[in-house]
Amino acid sequence: MPPTATANTTRKNNDEGPRTADQLLDTAPDPRPGLRAYLEVKRAALLAKREAERAGSVTEPNRLRARTKAEERSGVRRIRIRHHQILSDSPPDFAGYDLGPASPEIQLGVLSSCLTHIFLIQAADLRIPLDSLEVEVQADQDPRAGQPGFEQVPIYPHNISYTVHITSPATKARIRELHETVERKCPIYNLLVNPQSVTGRVVLTGSPEEI
Repeated sequence: MPPTATANTTRKNNDEGPRTADQLLDTAPDPRPGLRAYLEVKRAALLAKREAERAGSVTEPNRLRARTKAEERSGVRRIRIRHHQILSDSPPDFAGYDLGPASPEIQLGVLSSCLTHIFLIQAADLRIPLDSLEVEVQADQDPRAGQPGFEQVPIYPHNISYTVHITSPATKARIRELHETVERKCPIYNLLVNPQSVTGRVVLTGSPEEI
């Protein structure tokens, strides 16, 4: 996927004259703090996590889990992740109540959230000041997919693209560096752009048998 991010800056941006990242973050004019104070906190947390990893406190991969149950009578999907809950629902024209986004919409939201988070992490790590950050993700999904005449249309969201809106005093070169680093390190972005293996099984409640 080619980079599609755009940097919108309210201050003069240019690539003239090298300035160290620390110097830029520490001395750049700050008429409205925006995200800069948070990036300092994020950087401290990032350095602490790295130190803990070097000390050997992390010994195995994290096992991520999510569980969804269809609510009786309404069919609303209640997604449980740790102590959090997210509702997913269908619009009224598909026997839903529109109490939450549909699954494909949640997937786009997950990508936008992950990209946003990795932009924050890498901005803190690279010492690139940000005043504002917003990531918009779009995709196509055709309800006619698989029907006669539309057999070749994917049933899944496709033509996925994202746009990053950034306000920063950093140079264009530094913003490009940030963008390239994010695409290398964003977990969900790389999950989607690389082939994956997914396995599944069905278990009948009250029975040891699998189908």
